[in-house]
Amino acid sequence: MDSVIISLLPFIIGGALVPVQIIVVILLLTSEKRGPLKAIAFVLGMTLARLAQGILFQLVITGGSGDPADANPNLSTIKSTLLLVLGLLLLITAYKKWGKEPDPDAPPPKWLAMLDGLTPWRALLFGAGFILIAAKLWVFTLSALSVIDEAQLGQRETLFAFLGYMLLAQSLLIIPILIRLILPGRASRWLESFGDWLEKHNDRIVMVVSLVFGLLFLYQGLTGLL
Repeated sequence: MDSVIISLLPFIIGGALVPVQIIVVILLLTSEKRGPLKAIAFVLGMTLARLAQGILFQLVITGGSGDPADANPNLSTIKSTLLLVLGLLLLITAYKKWGKEPDPDAPPPKWLAMLDGLTPWRALLFGAGFILIAAKLWVFTLSALSVIDEAQLGQRETLFAFLGYMLLAQSLLIIPILIRLILPGRASRWLESFGDWLEKHNDRIVMVVSLVFGLLFLYQGLTGLL
């Protein structure tokens, strides 16, 4: 299990370091009405969407049985192909950010403008939609699951490994929520300052993260196929 977690680290870090999702959580947390509840609903929506993706991908990979022992014998090739695709998508994102172009996987601006007026139920749907519209996040999840299945852990261990992946990939969203709940007085001021800093440096962060992980996944994909 430990070796699987280590293999998943690039996907965990890459999935966690998406500034726009952290900005959304901070904006929800600092909104006037039921901020923490809306932020929790948003993260829950993301979690449910990722879980649905995991179940769907697992059934496809195992031919409908859900048992890792029935995984496609060409899983290594599939994993390498996914890494290659993910690497290319991230490098394209880095290039677009360098050219000051908008990220195609970011929520539409009108979505962000509606955050203040969201109800918790709509925040949950927004979280699920955030996952479903982002092509890179789809590939992140499928790549992580292919790494887990390739380890042949068994059904229960596979489930725990995937849940661990989801929890850690969303850790930078969960931490601000916990800070807001534990320190309600001070947290709003800290979170607003951090949110402003993220918005200011969003393009640079996305460009650097996309470039580093794009090159890493591209290398892993090519070496796995050759």
